[in-house]
Amino acid sequence: MPVISFDAVTKEFGDVRALSDVSLDVPAGQVAVLLGLSGSGKSTLLRHVDGLHRPTSGTVRVLDRDVGGLRGAELRELRSRVGFVFQQFHLIASLTVLENVCTGALAELRGPRLGLPSYPKRVRHAALDQLDRVGLADRALQRADTLSGGQQQRVAVARALVQRPEILLADEPVASLDPDSAAQVMDLISEVARQDGLTVLCSLHQVDLALSWGHRVVGLRSGAVVLDTPVDGLSRDAAMSIYGQVAAAGEAR
Repeated sequence: MPVISFDAVTKEFGDVRALSDVSLDVPAGQVAVLLGLSGSGKSTLLRHVDGLHRPTSGTVRVLDRDVGGLRGAELRELRSRVGFVFQQFHLIASLTVLENVCTGALAELRGPRLGLPSYPKRVRHAALDQLDRVGLADRALQRADTLSGGQQQRVAVARALVQRPEILLADEPVASLDPDSAAQVMDLISEVARQDGLTVLCSLHQVDLALSWGHRVVGLRSGAVVLDTPVDGLSRDAAMSIYGQVAAAGEAR
């Protein structure tokens, strides 16, 4: 049974159709990469997985739950099992690296937290363990805004991993990074996915990274799936055609 399943999903924002009749199954442990131009529906699709968006029609099932029907505690429980890494790191600049990572455990804690000592020891130890995995344990007590962009994104990955997620979503996680930092972050996510058996759904613009890192490529155009194939045997030209065909269509109009 797939851990993520879209069945004829359409999403409309007023007069704008962001997703159009999308059907897609992602099995456990697969690393699937979404490719497509900005505005093709990649981010909208990702945000359906943890209930940030709800379909106008169709069904989204995640970890055998109908996401569209979840509310309150049930939705929070699902989200605790789904990590999310964003293009913008969303770290709190004035906090230490370690406290930023600890915030990934807030879903399992009760009451507000004020300062690092307010987190249980087990959470602080788990956060340090994840910082060690991403190679930043030695920066634990630095302010987050003293790190480079690539380092901040690795902190964001560690924060997501503190949740102990079963699914990891990543929305253009390396779009703002230089090529070397981008490759390091994607290698890190790939290694963590393999070690932890994570299912990963990631949107990218970098075709070469997608081909070297993912198991499967799903191409989106104007909210519809136009390509869905394993990476093995997929040429760079075939993957790039997702973008070239869109540009050609735009010129024809």
